[in-house]
Amino acid sequence: MWDVLVIGGGNAALCAALMAREAGASVLLLEAAPRAWRGGNSQHTRNLRCMHDAPQDVLVDSYPEEEYWQDLLKVTGGITNEALARLVIRASSTCRPWMRRHGVHFQPPLSGALHVARTNAFFMGGGKALVNAYYRSAEAMGVQIRYETPVDAIELDGGHFVAARSGDKRFEARACVLAAGGFESNRDWLREAWGRNERGEWPADNFLIRGTRFNMGVLLKHMIEAGADPIGDPSQSHCVAIDARAPLYDGGICTRIDCVSLGVVVNCDAERFYDEGEDFWPKRYAIWGRLVAQQPGQIAYSVIDAKAVGRFMPPVFPGTVADNLPELARKLGLPEQAFVDSVAAYNAACRNGTFDHTTLDDCRTEGLVPPKTHWARPIDTAPFYGYALRPGITFTYLGLRVDRHAAVHFGGQPSDNLFVAGEMMAGNVLGKGYTAGVGMSIGTAFGRIAGTRAARAAAQSKGAQREAA
Repeated sequence: MWDVLVIGGGNAALCAALMAREAGASVLLLEAAPRAWRGGNSQHTRNLRCMHDAPQDVLVDSYPEEEYWQDLLKVTGGITNEALARLVIRASSTCRPWMRRHGVHFQPPLSGALHVARTNAFFMGGGKALVNAYYRSAEAMGVQIRYETPVDAIELDGGHFVAARSGDKRFEARACVLAAGGFESNRDWLREAWGRNERGEWPADNFLIRGTRFNMGVLLKHMIEAGADPIGDPSQSHCVAIDARAPLYDGGICTRIDCVSLGVVVNCDAERFYDEGEDFWPKRYAIWGRLVAQQPGQIAYSVIDAKAVGRFMPPVFPGTVADNLPELARKLGLPEQAFVDSVAAYNAACRNGTFDHTTLDDCRTEGLVPPKTHWARPIDTAPFYGYALRPGITFTYLGLRVDRHAAVHFGGQPSDNLFVAGEMMAGNVLGKGYTAGVGMSIGTAFGRIAGTRAARAAAQSKGAQREAA
């Protein structure tokens, strides 16, 4: 019998496996994906949001706990567990030396990664390099890994973990960590969560999945049906406006369109529908997928002019280019006059200010609904560019309720040997919204906690067995 069974293969699962092994436990990790696709959504990440009170190697200035908390509070609209959120925030300040010991390297922020040199530590080689480093370290330490082993059921004795099943295979362990992700790749469940809109459309049918195709939510659904306490709104997720030409799965971060705050966004009727300049892009980019999902046909168009070029991370796919606005409308398939009128109304509402995309500047609109509160400059300099946008789901927020020990709860009572980390519990901290890098902070903090607690539970179980003998 194994001491600790870890179910999942991304950042949270690996952190749990490494911590449990460091504590002396024998560890088996089950990853649903083939080896080539291991790592879950973590392979598509690139940074970790870190609290720090002074400059630290790749991080400049300071990013104290209270500012981090206020940033999180703002994007979640208060739908967050403050105690658990602050636990994550504090843990983010101390985890990097441990990560380095397991082979993770950091680099300064990439060119074009706006406003995160102070708040986010970037992984050298991105998320794929991070998970590969963790897998190498885990293997060297004796963690056993089985790929293509999706777990579909958990055997419980009340709230006590007994074994996991993958098809006809059964895996017993003294303790278990669940870190198998959300249900973003399960189209049927997304349809159920979002339902039909007032136009009779199924919005989920037009969602693209930025992350792994293997997160079907099978284990999450099983646990909820088995009586584990759920938390979160199933329709809430890390949902980004991405290039409509992105692949259905695994497009990753490179499919994001980062010029929204530098221009205007219109729907298929050529109407603006939200304030593009509400806040810095790393704090607000993850609201735009949901906004696009609420538009007709779940599509929108980000429009900029030549003045914006060079001020944002260039996307992988080139934009649609035109020498004038009517031509751009025709190329994008938008109603020409309505588009020209929308841009003209926006241009007329822009008020002169000192444009500075590195601050919340005073370039804004007046008398326009919705307003643009920062970085509002007329779209009047050819060539003009347009990017079609679709909702891109990264991970879902429905999960299992936890405490500070990462224990799964049943009827309000914590399990003594079943723990959860990563996307399967992120909804405790993220009720809605997102700010760049916080998902990795949650996964790292709770993965490490879950692994430590699972090893402790396994040791207690073995001690009890010895005493009974």
